[in-house]
Amino acid sequence: MKRRTLLQASPLLFGLSETALAQSPYPNKPIRYIVAVAAGGGSDMIGRTFSERLGRVLSQTIVVDNQSGGGGVIAAQTTARSSPDGYTLMQGYVATHGTAPATRKLSYDPIKDFTPIGMIGSTPNVLVVNAGLPITDVKSFIEYVKKNPGKISYGSAGAGSLTHLTAELFKAQTKTFMVHIPYRGIAPATTDLIAGQTQAMFPGLAAALPHIRNGRLRAIAVTGAQRHPALKDVPTMDEAGLKGFDAQQWYGVVGPAGMPTPLVTQLNNAMAQVLAMPDLREKLSAEAVELTPMTPAQFGDYMKKDLARWTALARERNINLDNA
Repeated sequence: MKRRTLLQASPLLFGLSETALAQSPYPNKPIRYIVAVAAGGGSDMIGRTFSERLGRVLSQTIVVDNQSGGGGVIAAQTTARSSPDGYTLMQGYVATHGTAPATRKLSYDPIKDFTPIGMIGSTPNVLVVNAGLPITDVKSFIEYVKKNPGKISYGSAGAGSLTHLTAELFKAQTKTFMVHIPYRGIAPATTDLIAGQTQAMFPGLAAALPHIRNGRLRAIAVTGAQRHPALKDVPTMDEAGLKGFDAQQWYGVVGPAGMPTPLVTQLNNAMAQVLAMPDLREKLSAEAVELTPMTPAQFGDYMKKDLARWTALARERNINLDNA
């Protein structure tokens, strides 16, 4: 047999097709990891800390791509329109896949346009009040609000934000009324709460902790199913009598819809290795994040339930930012 003929036949001799020979094990080139916020800040830190370790596990470079436009919409659009080959991933979180699509029409479907890969972790919100108020627990806060109808206001990081919807959930469950004062971010909202311009708020725990520790804000209760290690003496809303009350700032990894199951499994297994690293838990404790490993199916169910909860609340409370 001539050498040329032998070379042409060699793939078949080894039982391999030309297509199989052209393919290399995933990942064989850098992976883009989209983070839906600007560089700097807690969410970006979580993304960079996690993706750097994920790259080590996968033995491949992961490049963080910050896309902050439209409150996460641009990042979500970019991800949804990318090839489902595993080389574009996104750090989805409660805004991109929960509160934003619950309160306005978006150019993407938060469930159908994405492949859930796994949860990174979550941090609770915390009910805090101005330290000068005569309030020590949820019961006394409810009584105080009812005794001062129309005089109590709460701040938020903006209309449709998790801080806004969590307070509306509280109002719905306690049948109380408070005036909503939206701000452009959590920092100015916190400043006015400390100054007494507003009386209460449901910020993320990481943002509130420094002010709780220095005594300028008083923590009343945390959201979520269990107490947080950073505030062991502060009860959950459920313990305080609001059964089933839940609101979490969660972070996870998603890809475009249609990713092959073996690829998703490989990425989820790699995530499990990352989430088992003690130094990751220590690093993310700065953002009060509790690591929460999930299978792709569990994470997908979590996202669906979270979206359904906030959508139902937005309809009940008539929160529609398209009409704002």
